[in-house]
Amino acid sequence: MRYISTRGMAPRVDFEGALFSGYAPDGGLFMPEELPQLSIETLRQWSTLSYPGLVKELCTLFIGPELIPRDVLNGLIDQAFSRFRHREVVHLSRLRNGLNVLELWHGVTYAFKDLSLCCTAQFLQYFLEKKEKHVTVVVGTSGDTGSAAIESVQGAKNMDIIVLLPKGHCTKIQELQMTTVLRENVHVFGVEGNSDELDEPIKAVFADVAFVKKHNLMSLNSINWSRVLVQMAHHFFAYFQCASSLDMDPLPLVEVVVPTGAAGNLAAGCIAQKMGLPIRLVVAVNRNDIIHRTVQQGDFSLSEAVEQTLASAMDIQVPYNVERIFWLLSGSNSQVTRALMEQFERTQSVSLPKELHSKLSGAVTSESVSDEAITQTMARCWEENKYLLCPHSAVAVSYHYQQTEQQPPSLPRCCLAPASAAKFPEAVLAAGLTPETPAEILALESKGTRCTPMRKGDDWTLMLRNTIEDISCQQRGHFLNALE
Repeated sequence: MRYISTRGMAPRVDFEGALFSGYAPDGGLFMPEELPQLSIETLRQWSTLSYPGLVKELCTLFIGPELIPRDVLNGLIDQAFSRFRHREVVHLSRLRNGLNVLELWHGVTYAFKDLSLCCTAQFLQYFLEKKEKHVTVVVGTSGDTGSAAIESVQGAKNMDIIVLLPKGHCTKIQELQMTTVLRENVHVFGVEGNSDELDEPIKAVFADVAFVKKHNLMSLNSINWSRVLVQMAHHFFAYFQCASSLDMDPLPLVEVVVPTGAAGNLAAGCIAQKMGLPIRLVVAVNRNDIIHRTVQQGDFSLSEAVEQTLASAMDIQVPYNVERIFWLLSGSNSQVTRALMEQFERTQSVSLPKELHSKLSGAVTSESVSDEAITQTMARCWEENKYLLCPHSAVAVSYHYQQTEQQPPSLPRCCLAPASAAKFPEAVLAAGLTPETPAEILALESKGTRCTPMRKGDDWTLMLRNTIEDISCQQRGHFLNALE
């Protein structure tokens, strides 16, 4: 399996190349050169698999045994999920009025990103140990990515991680999950800006190709192909849990509601759909509605500013994985994708070509949800089911409630739940409900913290470069000591 850039100007790479790259050298994102087509027979066989079993099948298709032998791959994936709290890893809660909630948050940091990042970290470690190499991972986070990335690589001898978090823009718990990890290979910065602003110094550093190469830099944001690959399993698992029967031909449809910010889970769903999984995708966003406007009107343009909402991890203006979706739906047309994305980068505003817009609105429907609708949904779900939703999950469930008021569901519908309500006590209180906080989250309050401020007026790019250079110096020191 080879990977090519959505912008068509970069050399082909294998899975290892895509894993270590983040952005392709031409600014695009890596995608598989061709997508395997799954027969009805294969889907029926997969329907009895556990969530880890599905991840193993998908990774086998997209990695290839010449890079990671199948038995080793299975071991890495088992290791990745070994610290999850639920024996199924991912669990479907069947609630009243046809509401199905797929809980993707049973990992250490109580968010869906644990699923893909634990696997990604295992793959990285495998290749690094084989090559006796060190990498520095740089991550910008709007809340959950940072803590899940730190959790997946803390203490690893072949990796250092630098995380930039938006000070005051994530919840207190999200921040503490990052700043209380005092391992030597973890470096956390608190940026006086929002999550789009903190992406700027990261992009500037990665644009310096010689610097990236010299210091073995990589990103673990949802641009990384490995994360999208693992996230495809959410859609397969949702389908098999909710489909009425797989004895029919054609197979029945299931609607999957995807709450999203950077559109990684949505891109994963679009790829699964293209491979033959019979799902209808609904993308649900908060008031930061660029994806909703793109689906509805073909208007891919920035708003004046990022709006702060209760679903804070989705407060994103630039959903970078949409580039993967444009490429996929334009029939892998890198010229069209490159022209669109370059225009967007120049002017922050693009009208989709008619044909691409009609393909997009055919593949995906969308909804934008207000804070008021989020709290009402959380309250209703508690009242009807004694079930606490996080505000991001409530964005998806709000769509379900809206639809069931209009008509009973004609298809089974599954709402993806990206995080546990335990991470968002402020939103739970705003909904007039009582937060339930697990002991391990309460314990964060009493731990020591470490976080370097990046203040307005500081040169953030320079600070980031200096930190990377310091890590490289230390690594050289460790290497020389080992030789002595």
